[in-house]
Amino acid sequence: MSLEIIAAESLGVRGLCCLVTLQDRRIVIDPGVSLGYIRHGLLPHPLQIAEGCRVREKILHSLNNATDVVLSHFHGDHVPLLEANPYQLSIRSLPSRFRELRCWSKSDVGLSSTMSKRFRDLADLLGPNLQIAEGCSDGPLSFSRAVPHGVLNSSLGTLMMTRIEMDDGAFVHASDIQLLDDPTVDQVIDWQPDIVLAAGPPLYLDRLSKIERECAWHNALRLASNIDVVILDHHLMRSVEGVVWLDKLSAAVGKKVYCAADFMGKPRQLLEAKRAQLYNRMPVPDDWHDDYAKGLVDADEYSDVIEYSSTFPLFTKS
Repeated sequence: MSLEIIAAESLGVRGLCCLVTLQDRRIVIDPGVSLGYIRHGLLPHPLQIAEGCRVREKILHSLNNATDVVLSHFHGDHVPLLEANPYQLSIRSLPSRFRELRCWSKSDVGLSSTMSKRFRDLADLLGPNLQIAEGCSDGPLSFSRAVPHGVLNSSLGTLMMTRIEMDDGAFVHASDIQLLDDPTVDQVIDWQPDIVLAAGPPLYLDRLSKIERECAWHNALRLASNIDVVILDHHLMRSVEGVVWLDKLSAAVGKKVYCAADFMGKPRQLLEAKRAQLYNRMPVPDDWHDDYAKGLVDADEYSDVIEYSSTFPLFTKS
């Protein structure tokens, strides 16, 4: 088995997309990408947009060669969208063979009107190839029943986790659990994975209470104590505080706990966490985003900075 993490905050974008390659199956989980639309009062910096374009192309390439796709939930950084903004993955850009993939999806039970529409858009595209997968299994694939997106009874709804059996162990994709619900973390541990990829807590949000922060820390310790390779990213890596938290966790458990960039052997690209610094270092014309949305400019002129990310001050080694 091979695991490639394609999209995550430490890789420069919002998302938690990965490709799992088995002997006879190529499984893409959560083929979506996004950039925080407004952060610190600023639209995404063109450098972020350039990286977002790269990641979109990687996702599209992986889908063009996939056998299966998994949709853990219907937030815009996890699925292609019919009504995508300029920084997300549009359904219209999907390869034609996407319709032929086996799609394992969270159900539409309990969704908001917006999420229900996204589910229907994908169901219309995939037809009978979209299978409700909660609590089901298919060969090496197993899926959880609905679990909380963060805390129990969150307004953000629920999601579906995925376990993939392989010759030399098992992998779990735990999407946006944020380590804030003990029974959900119990489920991950009970699945006995060798590798887990999960969203860490959103430390950048003031509404995250002290009790919730302590819960996330306790559950991170539990995961790292029971699972060989733990990869925590997504909400966690939207702030520099998350980087400090992750490194502190590694020290506490006496072994490396990874973010996606660490696992992939790449520099940590904390583009969203440092959006304001990007604007200070690389000013953007006032009308640039309007022109970008109209197709009058692109982000290519900024992409060379990504190539030299190991020396760019906003990028950090693990």
